Amino acid sequence: MLADVFDSGTLPSEHRVEAWRELMTHALAPNEVLVEDPASFRASLRARDLGDVQVTALTYSALRSHRTPKLIRRSDPGHYVAALTLSGHQWIAQERRHASITAGELVLYCDSRPYDSRAEPVNGRRTAATVLARFDPGTLPLPADHLNRLLATRLPGEEGVGGLLAAFLGQLATASGTFGPADSARLGSVLVDLITAWLAHSLDLRSRTAVETRQRVQLLEIRAFIVRHLADPELTPLGVAAAHHVSLRTLHRLFQDGGVTVAAYIRGQRLLRARRDLADPRLAARPIHAIGRRWGFAGPSEFSRAFRSSYGVSPSEYRAVQVHVPR
Repeated sequence: MLADVFDSGTLPSEHRVEAWRELMTHALAPNEVLVEDPASFRASLRARDLGDVQVTALTYSALRSHRTPKLIRRSDPGHYVAALTLSGHQWIAQERRHASITAGELVLYCDSRPYDSRAEPVNGRRTAATVLARFDPGTLPLPADHLNRLLATRLPGEEGVGGLLAAFLGQLATASGTFGPADSARLGSVLVDLITAWLAHSLDLRSRTAVETRQRVQLLEIRAFIVRHLADPELTPLGVAAAHHVSLRTLHRLFQDGGVTVAAYIRGQRLLRARRDLADPRLAARPIHAIGRRWGFAGPSEFSRAFRSSYGVSPSEYRAVQVHVPR
């Protein structure tokens, strides 16, 4: 999904660092870049504009970046950046705070204020990896002076709204295929909602976000909860509502705009994953009833009926065609 912009492998080693410095100036913000081992430097950059937010996925060898007041006077886009570390160890200092960040963790920083950052690969890797979401704070319903409280603060990305944001950024960084302008705009809208909810939650300012934004993020949280619990045959709309402290009526209203009931969403997600498993040659020896049970179907007959109703063939017929095994 992200467009390839730079790959150091296409350049002679002696030109890579300078090319990277030039790229940072034009693609992100001017920085002083110091590289520990220029002769073995490697880096790549992929990016795409998604409406009000720019997503950039980077890999790079060990380096240090310094954004100085002089460079800010030279170019100040006024952007804030939500950064997710995908691999490696990152360190950033800004506003007399510093954060040490490892894989799966998030941090916020601002291009309009000086900062110092370092990155280094770990576990024998040659490069570290980060995905950035750059945005104008004016697009968010949150005051900038409140956002500044979070600069250079390590924020977890394993659960809650932070987990949703980290997962979404990770998917954007790795997704393949072609996306049109309308797709980009919709993805950008989702990303802005997630960033808003993440920052509001971190600041305990959830009441400052629009009702529509809170509802969209709540729906994303509920869908993620459903996917995590698909294997539980007792997963029901009532249980989902209770887990999120909302009424069953509120839960159904959240799903109504998507044109699907809660029960139908649960069933559809189970069938989608069961169909994927049936088409996987590596799972050809796994009994069909075991696949159904893995995704929360109470028994073989229930799984077979639901599968045939959705796809027009039985699970065994579908598997026979997909992995070419005799029924």
